[in-house]
Amino acid sequence: MENGWKRAFKDEIYEQFARIGKALSSASRLELLDLMAQRERSVESLARETGMSVANTSRHLQVLKTERLVRRRKEGTRAYYRLADSGVYRAWRAVRTLAESRLPEIEETVERYLSDRDTLEALTPAELQARLDRGAVVVLDVRPVEEYRAGHIPGARSVPVDRIEEHLEALPDDREIVAYCRGPYCVYSDQAVRRLRESGRTARRLTGGLPEWDAEGRPVERSAA
Repeated sequence: MENGWKRAFKDEIYEQFARIGKALSSASRLELLDLMAQRERSVESLARETGMSVANTSRHLQVLKTERLVRRRKEGTRAYYRLADSGVYRAWRAVRTLAESRLPEIEETVERYLSDRDTLEALTPAELQARLDRGAVVVLDVRPVEEYRAGHIPGARSVPVDRIEEHLEALPDDREIVAYCRGPYCVYSDQAVRRLRESGRTARRLTGGLPEWDAEGRPVERSAA
């Protein structure tokens, strides 16, 4: 009887743990979590960003909501979703880090699509912080403005990558410029650095994005909506 009780307990408790694994077992849901790590998003916004239909996006979000990984807020007829808390981002980041360490296909994929990334001379958050402390760098947040307002590195300028040409003349040519975006697999900062270098600036990208900066306990500044 005692052994039967232990077995039932183990079966049930591990089944509960597996619910989280099942929720994270979809590439589409992982991308949704990555986007919501930037800011709260509407279903329609997430659908546009991922190229999924609104109906399919809603189904994936419902799975995440059922397992309490995201929270939903209603505003009229529109629904907005955000990560339930910082632990959800840490879980997604742990999955990503484990995959990077175990799956050589990840590096192969990056090399295939971002073959020149090594030439962009990335800085770590610690290296960027040291330059900021010395006032020796200009930092550009090249994500969409709404994401910048939700949170950004203190002192960073909002220069969305698709508007960088409009800002070139206002950027100094005698100081190093560091661009950052959503995370290690976001290509906005790569695109920005290439254009900045073409214009004669000394530019680098940050290895991660705002979520990684925040997760390391570094200060984050927020703007009024």
